[in-house]
Amino acid sequence: MNINDFDFELPEALIAQTPLAERSASRLLVLDKDRHTMDDRHFTDILDYFEPGDAYVLNNTRVNPARLYGERPTGGHVELLLLKELGDNKWETLAKPARKMLVGQELSFGNGKLKAIVREELEHGGRVIEFFYDGIFLELLDELGEMPLPPYIHEKLDDPERYQTVYAKEPGSAAAPTAGLHLTEDLLKKIRAKGVHIVEVTLNVGLGTFRPVSVENIEEHDMHSEFYTLSEDAAETLNAVRASGQRIIACGTTSIRTLETVGSKFNGEIHASSGWTDIFIKPGYDWKVVDAFNTNFHLPKSTLVMLVASFAGREFILNAYQHAIDEKYRFFSFGDAMFIH
Repeated sequence: MNINDFDFELPEALIAQTPLAERSASRLLVLDKDRHTMDDRHFTDILDYFEPGDAYVLNNTRVNPARLYGERPTGGHVELLLLKELGDNKWETLAKPARKMLVGQELSFGNGKLKAIVREELEHGGRVIEFFYDGIFLELLDELGEMPLPPYIHEKLDDPERYQTVYAKEPGSAAAPTAGLHLTEDLLKKIRAKGVHIVEVTLNVGLGTFRPVSVENIEEHDMHSEFYTLSEDAAETLNAVRASGQRIIACGTTSIRTLETVGSKFNGEIHASSGWTDIFIKPGYDWKVVDAFNTNFHLPKSTLVMLVASFAGREFILNAYQHAIDEKYRFFSFGDAMFIH
């Protein structure tokens, strides 16, 4: 398929720059993929679409404050965005200004609390950086780092916790699983009270999720990799839900990527698993695990639009997106939501 098959005109004014004061106050566009119907609701109405015995799968990853500002020995300013932990205190990063960060270059952050050396040059401004420090790295990152908001958000975030889900616990992401930003403790309590099993998985979201597709033929797109974990307990619950004839409902595309990676790995079965996934879900994909999901509105020509289109049909999804634009829904990370079943 051609990349232009997933394009649409999005007014810039509809890109949400700040989160709503109340997490669950967003709107919800409900799509029935079989009947091809659309229903304008509020996010709290998502409760109406769960049935007792269903499973609701959440990605419990936590976003690292992974943007670091420091300096070179010459006094020149540098910026690093931590993308992937490589082991032995080494990280794959995006560096600015990359052309001045050559192999062997020393860097300093927080007046020397955190030091680093450039170990390897990668393409597109990437650098492998080795860090040197006393204490615990994640604690230093909490002290010195800033939240890495997506490139289409230009407003400063007053409360960094608004770019974390209320159930975030496993550090490791460079971006939030934004479909979960709408959920509150109270709403999750009501979902549980309805008899729904809350199941947690982990997928560390990389910035590759924002990387544009640069090829015309989407079959030629090189998908990014992300690390996932699905535990024994999670697999046991999901298998019990399946055996009872109830649905597995995913919160967001990162939960979908985890579940469908496992389903693809085990021929449709669900088993405990962890590892790297570069799954590319696009029209023609045979869905193996997920029965329904909520998600936000995604970028034109993005792999996430392709994922949603593979579940509900390209034409129906593009019609739904046009409806959302006409009705002035808010788009992207801090925007409104869809529920597709």
